[in-house]
Formats: sequence, C-alpha cells, structure tokens
Amino acid sequence: MAEETGSEGKAGSAGKAASAAKAPSAKKAPPVKKVAVEAPGKESRTALVRRARRINRELAEVYPYAHPELDFENPFQLLVATVLSAQTTDLRVNQTTPGLFKRYPIPEDLAAANPEEVEEILRPCGFFRAKTRSVIGLSKALAEDFGGEVPGRLEDLVKLPGVGRKTAFVVLGNAFGRPGITVDTHFQRLVRRWRWTEETDPDKIEAAVGALFPKSDWTDLSHHVIWHGRRICHARKPACGACPIAPLCPAYGEGETDPEKAKKLLKYEKGGLPGQRLNPPQAYLDAGGRPAPPLGAA
Repeated sequence: MAEETGSEGKAGSAGKAASAAKAPSAKKAPPVKKVAVEAPGKESRTALVRRARRINRELAEVYPYAHPELDFENPFQLLVATVLSAQTTDLRVNQTTPGLFKRYPIPEDLAAANPEEVEEILRPCGFFRAKTRSVIGLSKALAEDFGGEVPGRLEDLVKLPGVGRKTAFVVLGNAFGRPGITVDTHFQRLVRRWRWTEETDPDKIEAAVGALFPKSDWTDLSHHVIWHGRRICHARKPACGACPIAPLCPAYGEGETDPEKAKKLLKYEKGGLPGQRLNPPQAYLDAGGRPAPPLGAA
C-alpha cells in the first residue's frame, strides 16, 4: 500500500495548450476518439448513489477475483503484514514476511524477539526500525492483553501499536468477515476522481463513501477500487482509453485516451505481469493471474 505523490497539473497543462495554440508553427493534434461520459455536474444524491453503485458493479465484473494482496494464513499474519505495508508495496511485504513468520510464528515469539534481529529481516520493507517497534509492540499487547489472539473488534484493534482504522478494517474485513472500508492512497484518489466525495481526511472519506453503499458491500468495494487504482486508474497517467468505467467517470481524459496507448499502461494480470501475492487465491490463478516471485528471485 505504498503512498503515491505527484499532482495532476491541470492548470499548467492548460497554460501549455494555450501557448501552443498561439504559436503559428504549432501542428494540430490528431482527433482523439471520444467516450460519452455521463458528467455528474450538479448530481442529486439519488443519482450519485446510483452511479457509485453502478461503478462498483462494473468493477466487480472486471475483477471478480479481487482479494487482499497481502499473503496471510491467520489474523496475526494479516495484522503484521498490513502494518508493514505502510510506505511500501504489498509485493515487498509478501517477499519479506515468510522469513519473519517462519522465525516468529505467534505473537508471543515476536514479543520476545531481539529487535536487531527483527530489523534485519524487515530491512527490505523500509522504515524497518519504526516497523520493528510497531510489530514487537503490538505482539506484546496481543500476548499480554488478548491471550495471544487478534481481537475482532475495531475499538480493540486501534489500541494496538501501529494500528489505525485503515489497518483495523483490513483485518476485520479479510480475517473476520466483518465489513469495513479500507481508505488507502488508491481509494482516496479514485473516489475523489469519481466525485463520490470531496473530502480529503481518510475518516471523512470512509464515512462519505460508506453512506453510498450497503454495509455488506464495503469490503469487496474496497478491493474493487484498490485493484482498479493499481491496474488502470494510476496516479500520474491513468489508462482512460482502456478503462471499463470510462462512461461513468467525470475525470475521463485526465489520462491517455487512445485505446492502444492506454493498453500499454495496464499493470499486473491485464498486462501479462504477475500480481503481488506469492500465494494468491485459486480464483485469481484460474483467471490467468500469476504469483509474484519470492525475494531475491531473478
């Protein structure tokens, strides 16, 4: 769940376009194939809810195998992996955690670990000292306060070191089957592009988007949006021309609109590349997805 930076520089782009138009030698760009976009404009609440739910239905058809992209076998592994995923990719976490969990399989083991040894294992994840403090700290809390078990309540999870609402909802939704919205950097970017909300605070985004959908949809909705952000609707150059929900997107045209050029921007299974999990679900493999390579593989 790596953080993404960069701006969409619309004003700068508009200025450059105006300057080019004034230049006598400027060549006209070839016409771009247009997509009929349903511009929300002053959208009513009812229209917004309908459009948002339609987008989710469309994405569910594109990504019927969407799943959490962190490898885990139990709630403890998912909790630790999610904490480690801050400021790095799920792939790098998945390549790192096998060694961590082989040496420290339960909270009591990690709680008693030598921090320097844990730091060495977590070094590939970045910010390894802070992450070592967090995973050892949360392991101690689990061992001392919860009998070595990961609690299944939001109010308990957010008290653990290094665990915020985003991490808690990942664990609740994917390890306990309790609905939650995961507001990561991809989710924040896309829901604002789609004008589901203008909020920038993650907690307010969670509340605003959650109000558009039945609670039972929240976990799968999070997967659909995050997968779309990783595969097609990128931060710097979204593949608009290859986007299945282009007719519903008010931000259509911010990225590459030419279908052939847009296809080259696709990532992971749609571009013939491996996903982020070393051990993905069978449904993903059946759909043509490929496992990620282990750490150090050529």
